[in-house]
Amino acid sequence: MTSSKNSKVIRMDYQEYKSVYNRLRSFGDINRLIEEGYEERFVKTLFTQKTSRDVKKRFYVVKQNTGRMLKEWKKGKSMMDIAMKWNFPPILTAMFIFLEDGASKKEFWGYVADPDLLRKEVADELKEVIANDPVYSPEGNEEQRLRGIWGETLLQNWLNDQGIGYRTENDLRGEYEKTPDALLDEPMLFEGKKIYWIESKASFGDNTEFKYNSRKQLIPYTNIFGPGVVVYWVGKLDDLECPEGVTVQDISILEKKLDRIETCEE
Repeated sequence: MTSSKNSKVIRMDYQEYKSVYNRLRSFGDINRLIEEGYEERFVKTLFTQKTSRDVKKRFYVVKQNTGRMLKEWKKGKSMMDIAMKWNFPPILTAMFIFLEDGASKKEFWGYVADPDLLRKEVADELKEVIANDPVYSPEGNEEQRLRGIWGETLLQNWLNDQGIGYRTENDLRGEYEKTPDALLDEPMLFEGKKIYWIESKASFGDNTEFKYNSRKQLIPYTNIFGPGVVVYWVGKLDDLECPEGVTVQDISILEKKLDRIETCEE
């Protein structure tokens, strides 16, 4: 694990990353890894990415068993115990049970926002579920939202400090099919490469994340605007295979500068 003044975790080789990733099996593993010295933002981000991927793979498999879940709950097994049995996020497990019991999704998320709308025994169970779900709970969603804002703010401050003009995703809304977080007003040089855009990612750049981002956003950006940079603020693997026109950076980009093309040619 490498470090800089900006962050404890900057880049990781695959072996160390895989070790941390494999050890993030449950909510309790987050604090254990933080106590070992890993940065809190990094550990929570990686846990979120791992959990979200697992949910995508197993959502419908688990959902097929909601009838069994409801029966177990009606017989006195807690929602948390059922979530642990299925190794599935507690809030999504609770949602399956509530929906199977006749509630709508809107009603369920209303209960998540205010569990005291329920009778005390069920409210206490739902509060336990919420407290043990760092990904799908309201607090978890808010953390992810703030992490995105944190990354975009770092990028915008970095550009503003250099006096570089750019348009944000909001500025560009409706103009293009896909828009990066910062489309530069004029092409710039970054480490000798001409770039037109910069994308902010408040996630950890492992192979799965990078391939998904490349397919959905980065390659389309290069087709529309030209070459650019993606920044994984929480860290990245050292050996990512970049498609043509895409440069990958981590938080250490804050220690670097963009150069105006005309200045470099003089």
